[in-house]
Amino acid sequence: MSIFHLAYNVGDLDQARAFYGGILGCTEGRSTETWVDFNFFGHQISLHLGETFATSATGCVGDKMVPMPHLGVILPQSDWRALADRLQSLNVEFVLEPFTRFAGKPGEQSTMFFRDPFGNPIEVKGFSDMSGVFAT
Repeated sequence: MSIFHLAYNVGDLDQARAFYGGILGCTEGRSTETWVDFNFFGHQISLHLGETFATSATGCVGDKMVPMPHLGVILPQSDWRALADRLQSLNVEFVLEPFTRFAGKPGEQSTMFFRDPFGNPIEVKGFSDMSGVFAT
């Protein structure tokens, strides 16, 4: 098994801890005064103090335009649903509300897009059948 590591900028580490730890439920790892690591659903993200990267709505998901670039993760459907419910109950603002696409077809998936407090876009997908992640 391999895990990815992604490092990107945020504007405030306390706000980052509140969002990634408190709202998303990610476990905090190592940190200094200028960065903090999180276990992002089994992967490592390193959030560094600095200017966030520019994004624009150039990605097409169905008939919706979504921010590019973005980071994301794929979860089993039950975990995705629990996270979607949690985010909705905490009134997280969505770029793309939770919904299911490709219903009954190869690659059927649920997806949602939202931003962290610094504008970094995040997509979370859910699959009932993880073997369908690369289905065509």
